[in-house]
Amino acid sequence: MNKQSPSWHCIHQCGACCRLCPEERGEALAALSENQRTKYLSMVGDDGWCIHYDSGGQRCTIYSDRPDFCRVSELGALFDVPTDDIDSFAIACCRQQIRATHGGRSGVMRRFNRAHRAKGDRHD
Repeated sequence: MNKQSPSWHCIHQCGACCRLCPEERGEALAALSENQRTKYLSMVGDDGWCIHYDSGGQRCTIYSDRPDFCRVSELGALFDVPTDDIDSFAIACCRQQIRATHGGRSGVMRRFNRAHRAKGDRHD
């Protein structure tokens, strides 16, 4: 069976990307413009989570109006990633953030990995 690269998509009730703690996200901060960085830092709560993240509902409260740096579609431009590589890059970024936020063996990581298996890897 031919394997195809998985396409990135967000999984429900993860929120790892909403952990904005500047001490943990230096690479992301460095990729932002001065205006974006100012906006990013204004969104960081005392606990390191985005002030717009609803931890009870595990969702973004400004999702439709979130800044460009919160949109996966903008990752390529921010990090100078070719269009053909954006899905793979986004998956790698999510895995890194999920590992740092929830743990590498967490239920969130298992759900993310199941959702992003390459086509042809599925045995169900």
